[in-house]
Amino acid sequence: MADQTRYTEAVDLHLVLRDREGRIALGRRRNTGWMDDHYHVPSGHKEINESASHGAVREAKEETGAEIKPEELRLVHVMSHYTTAGRCALFFEVTRPEWNLTNTEPDKCDGWEFVAPDALPDNIVPYAAAALSHISKNINYSERGWEKAR
Repeated sequence: MADQTRYTEAVDLHLVLRDREGRIALGRRRNTGWMDDHYHVPSGHKEINESASHGAVREAKEETGAEIKPEELRLVHVMSHYTTAGRCALFFEVTRPEWNLTNTEPDKCDGWEFVAPDALPDNIVPYAAAALSHISKNINYSERGWEKAR
């Protein structure tokens, strides 16, 4: 019998939605039980039998109402990180002159606002802040939090 724990690492999908000034869409989490009152980019988990690009498109629609095509996505960062378990986080960027974002999950988010990357709020999800810093430096891969797994 195959080891059932062998392929259990989650894939997290993140969207770095930029406007014409390069500002990034952030929403403040609420009522989720994880990092509430912290800002984060639109994100979610890849589902079984779903490609990463289609999952990112789905998450954009579910969280912001934005219609994005897979070919608009640009993979800008991959993070191997450990929070409560091992995770692989993919960060996709989409830049448009304007966005008309809707808070489609008001029970989980206070709304979307565009923030300059050099003026991120102090209460941003730490691994997202790290990834955005790496992206600004054109660093495509990072690792974070694995000391907790040992």
